[in-house]
Amino acid sequence: MNEFFNILSRATNGVYEGVAIGGDQFPGSTLLDHLLRYEHNPNIKLLVALGEIGGNAEYDIIEAVKQGKITKPLVMWVSGTSASLFPWQVQFGHAGAKAGKEAESAQAKNQALRDTGIIVPHSFEEFETTVGQVYKKLIENKTIMEHPESKAPVLNENRTKTHFTNTISSDLGEEPTYNGVRLSELVSQHASVGKVIGHLWFKKDVPDYFAQFIDLCIVLTADHGPAVSGAHNAIVASRAGKDVISSLASGLLTIGPRFGGATDAAAQYFKQACDDGKEPAAFVKEMKQKGIRIPGIGHRVKSKKNPDKRVEILIKFARDNFPSHTYLDYALEVEKITLEKAENLILNVDGCMAALFLDALSSQELFSKEEQAQIVSIGYMNGLFALARSVGMIGHILDQKRLGEGLYRHPVDDILYTN
Repeated sequence: MNEFFNILSRATNGVYEGVAIGGDQFPGSTLLDHLLRYEHNPNIKLLVALGEIGGNAEYDIIEAVKQGKITKPLVMWVSGTSASLFPWQVQFGHAGAKAGKEAESAQAKNQALRDTGIIVPHSFEEFETTVGQVYKKLIENKTIMEHPESKAPVLNENRTKTHFTNTISSDLGEEPTYNGVRLSELVSQHASVGKVIGHLWFKKDVPDYFAQFIDLCIVLTADHGPAVSGAHNAIVASRAGKDVISSLASGLLTIGPRFGGATDAAAQYFKQACDDGKEPAAFVKEMKQKGIRIPGIGHRVKSKKNPDKRVEILIKFARDNFPSHTYLDYALEVEKITLEKAENLILNVDGCMAALFLDALSSQELFSKEEQAQIVSIGYMNGLFALARSVGMIGHILDQKRLGEGLYRHPVDDILYTN
């Protein structure tokens, strides 16, 4: 019935009233009962009905047409024409929906309706077209006067809001879905973590190179030794007897502008400068005049003579797999200028990831410009760094517990007391 109404809404100006009746042996009302009601309703100009195999309801309608009880245009189709293809008697849905004899077949009924002057298409595929043609004729002869489409009713603005709105996943069906994709389907596709992140973070089935880039970022930034801020805090908390989650939280809280958080800022600055067509030299000069260190440029240990292997791996991957790498090229031009100032002002892993992240977003028009701007502004890259570094931090936490290390106390001789 839903499909029937959908067809009518496309072919005409809408449905005045619709009734669904089964082919039961003792129905409360018949198709003819309602067609006669519609015949006497001056607001209804066109009658449309669907019949089915079995029974005699359609022949009652034929008699009513012959007797002049129905005079309005009537378009009908009897479903079940495929029943003749089966070597045995087939029941279609309702108890009465099977042809006990030839006259009850869909083909016989459609032909009888057609012979009476009722409008019957040659197939169900032509049903919508046929209804539309009759409707247009009624407009042409002024039987139907078209009116502008009325505005949809406004929902009650005082409707109580739900506590949460969720658009990325569901656990309401037989199995959970990520972005509308069933878990079993993702498993059968051998979906990587990058693919899953694509569905849950970006709400996209990201291309393979994008998913592989995400996987590569996680591998390359999972850990950077015990001396960096996040791992250090996680180790200290673990040795203080804190559980894994508490220790991990201690480490994650160090992520910010000075540790790991430069990726988002680098993406924002590189995107704005590159999109504005600003020359790399002009960009570097402007940042210096503003007193802002360029995020994604510089390293405490690595330098031009001691390059960061992670950056080299990322660059090679992008050049081998990305459709384009405009932002990476821009960042590398910036690096050429900053290296003239100092050998450690290299494009670091944060800056390289940021540039390639921009290239991945802008490739193949997967994301609109508005989506790209939003993604860059709300912390996606920091989220990726936090996800990756959690792997390493948990490793350090478990390592300390496995080793049975006790409470950590910083050496006094490593502290400068000025009071």
